[in-house]
Amino acid sequence: MDFLNIMKIGIFGDTHDHVDNMRHAVSEFNQRECELVIFAGDFVSPIVVPPLRKLQCPFIGCFGDSDGNKIGIQGGMRIIGDVGEPPFGICTKDGIKILLTHELEDARGMIDEIQVIICSHSHSSGIQIDKQGRLFINPGEASGWTYRKPSIAILETSTLQAEIVNLPEMPPKPEIVCRTNS
Repeated sequence: MDFLNIMKIGIFGDTHDHVDNMRHAVSEFNQRECELVIFAGDFVSPIVVPPLRKLQCPFIGCFGDSDGNKIGIQGGMRIIGDVGEPPFGICTKDGIKILLTHELEDARGMIDEIQVIICSHSHSSGIQIDKQGRLFINPGEASGWTYRKPSIAILETSTLQAEIVNLPEMPPKPEIVCRTNS
């Protein structure tokens, strides 16, 4: 294997305005020397865009179903990378065809020639290979708001191997206790 041709891609989605976890994700991508970062939707608002300025590689992302201020997000992304409406395709420098979408069902009928399908939306991380050898990657939720276990994914295109990487775990959800005076 020619290690010079390995392309390492960072993948994440569902930040849902969690600025600190956006910073953790960017730091992890930079430490792992990713050559491209792909975002699978749900920034929610432009507040999470500034940490992306620290990325040391190109960025491509798509919108999700919870992105309310798309104009503001696009404006902030002008100096960082590209963001658009899903689904759309990407071809890496080593010829791997990737389909990026937020919701997997939006990609129906589009995956025949595709080697990697990236989505998020469910907030549940997972890596699967179907019977045709296509790799499906859901990086989970970078926010951690739903499951309290924020995560991202890393893909090496030369081997089509991916891994889920956990970000710092969040504290337990606050417990609400109602007290009555009796």
